[in-house]
Amino acid sequence: MKSASPRRLLLTSAAAGLAAALLAVPSASSAASAEGGVKPTIVLVHGGFADASGWTDVIERLQADGYKTIAPANPLRGLPVDAPYITSVLKSIEGPIVLVGHSYGGAVITNAAVGVDNVKALVYIAAFVPDEGEQLGALINKYPGTEIPASVKEVPYPGGVDLYLRPDRFRAAFAADLPASTTRLMQATQRPFAASSFTDTTTGAAWHTIPSWALVAKEDKAIPPALERYMYKRARSTVYETAASHVPMMSQPRLVTRIIKDAAQAVD
Repeated sequence: MKSASPRRLLLTSAAAGLAAALLAVPSASSAASAEGGVKPTIVLVHGGFADASGWTDVIERLQADGYKTIAPANPLRGLPVDAPYITSVLKSIEGPIVLVGHSYGGAVITNAAVGVDNVKALVYIAAFVPDEGEQLGALINKYPGTEIPASVKEVPYPGGVDLYLRPDRFRAAFAADLPASTTRLMQATQRPFAASSFTDTTTGAAWHTIPSWALVAKEDKAIPPALERYMYKRARSTVYETAASHVPMMSQPRLVTRIIKDAAQAVD
């Protein structure tokens, strides 16, 4: 019998070794199973006077931990427009979702997540958490402490009125724990939102059926901390507190990231 050449033996040995190595490597599905399931997609919804860039530091941390993140542009045209828009984003995502809202974005996600089965957790960061039939204008005056009504400038446009935070009040009312140089940029690039947002009625409250996590910003001058505590308690949220202004995702991104991850791991 003709013996195999050394070259053929080497190739056969290499092929066998490669096959063994491939068999030893877990597939993506088995790796996911070993970790307890696929990590949820994190969807971050900003509020008024802001845009998605406020989530930058949180996004970087979540991505470093292997979470897919999406920070859509909230239209800021009022709940009847904004909530269905965010719902459309949610319905484009496969797999579980952790839905996060800041400020007015909390009202948006409260409405948007109703009936979206793959939203497994809600996270509220210094946010409104309205119930069905409520208006934000009534909620914000339930407890003293907000500086927003005294800080806004109304600018009419064809079909409605936009709200802007005035340059001389922006930092104090919105982001007092950030550097002045940062808040000057934020004020100059702020996205106004429709004044109708304060009179729009919440048509559904997803927190009745979806578990929630929430952060009280104890130095908040936009949404009074007492109001945040009231809404979070009513929603039976897992509550955290920190000494922060209205934008803790910018001043304390590490904490905000941990809260989001706590929610993600709890529903994994």
